[in-house]
Amino acid sequence: MRTAIRAGAAAFFAAAVGWYLWHGLTYRSDALTGDVFGWVGWQLALPIAAVSVLPVAFVLTSGLVTGGNSPRFRDGQLGIGTVESFAQTGLYINDQPQLRIELQVEGAGGEVFRSHAKMIVPLAELALLRPGVVLPVRYLPDRTDRVEIDRSGDRSAVQRAVNETMIRKGLTTRAALDVAERGVAAQAVVQTLSVPGETREDSTAVDLGLLITRPDGSTFTAAVRKFVPQRNIGQVQVGRIVQVRYLAADEREVVLALPVNT
Repeated sequence: MRTAIRAGAAAFFAAAVGWYLWHGLTYRSDALTGDVFGWVGWQLALPIAAVSVLPVAFVLTSGLVTGGNSPRFRDGQLGIGTVESFAQTGLYINDQPQLRIELQVEGAGGEVFRSHAKMIVPLAELALLRPGVVLPVRYLPDRTDRVEIDRSGDRSAVQRAVNETMIRKGLTTRAALDVAERGVAAQAVVQTLSVPGETREDSTAVDLGLLITRPDGSTFTAAVRKFVPQRNIGQVQVGRIVQVRYLAADEREVVLALPVNT
């Protein structure tokens, strides 16, 4: 459909301009009007309309509006980008601003590079975008100066990319990820909190004493060490309710589930 719309708009543009040129070059003037009406008149409406329709057709069928990635990036590598800054480009589509987002990207193989992406952001979601927010991106390994925010909707692929990034940074282990995938979902209350002083990347290690409620309403206690980003420290203070997963066969295996973005 996208190709058909663009091809139709391009064909209309070519036909309109071609007909206008043919009309002007073959127009037979008379003594009263001269040659001017060969170029100026109702026939001018067609190329004007074509010039308006062509860019609109391309914009409305682009990834910015349709919600998908452009063909160039659709099969690109999946990486994890961290927002460093952003600014409006001045372009608006349906009153929604386009932003140029500066990112630090960690690629599929662990390589780190700076890049940028352009994205239409609904006004209602503009406040959610800020430095430190993590976004999945698509990139081309041979040209990393530009990326696209991933719009594939493949949450499992994005989660795998996030997991690999956390493992490389030493923020989690494959065993902990296995518990997160297979474990029983539950709520817990933070009873104790201590900070041993270890940091990795922008995350600080915290030792938590948790009171966990099983699905049947009974409770048990567990100790958990987790590297928590500085922006999430407030979520693990004493008395806070947190989401956890644990292995029913070994309740000592507990992992804390915190959102990537807050």
